[in-house]
Amino acid sequence: MAAHLAERSMFGGEHDGLAVAERHLDGVEADLALARGKVLHARFLADRAEDQHELELFERAARLYRAAGDARGEGAAWLWAGLFHQVVRGDEGAALPLLERAGELGDSLTVSYALRHLAIADHGAGRFDEARGRFEESNRLRRELGFLPGVAANLVGLAYVAAAQGDREEGLAFADEAARLAAGNDASVVARMAEQARAEISS
Repeated sequence: MAAHLAERSMFGGEHDGLAVAERHLDGVEADLALARGKVLHARFLADRAEDQHELELFERAARLYRAAGDARGEGAAWLWAGLFHQVVRGDEGAALPLLERAGELGDSLTVSYALRHLAIADHGAGRFDEARGRFEESNRLRRELGFLPGVAANLVGLAYVAAAQGDREEGLAFADEAARLAAGNDASVVARMAEQARAEISS
């Protein structure tokens, strides 16, 4: 598309399409930066070795999406930048504003992730009612989207919240539901999380 519009400008004198071409290329480059950043994040989860380029890629994607006028894309990029700060660096102070921004701009999937990770922050800070509410709202969105491995992951979070609120039976029930859902949706990582939650709550 962009190459075609450039040729129309060079050979046909039709210059109006150049701005469209630039926005299109911004979007393509943003998609690539976001995808590369996600690959680096997955590598971190696998080997726990930080790659400084991960954050740079997400921030670049956010700028490019904004230039392209793609608010949903920008929201997704800020989400992953927030996850970098929270998950990779353990910096809630840097993560929370980005997660909130992602929740304002993103689509339903992005919002579900933002809510999940805001809930994790609430749980860590002892705000258990807020954590429960956010996990539940995230799961409402994820069930609507059919994102069942994500639902299972949130059920693990709810298991820990219920236990922290003093209801071990509910916590175990959430862990069991998470394990069943994970097993039925090829989510072995989440299944292990559920098993760990059950063991910790039972001890």
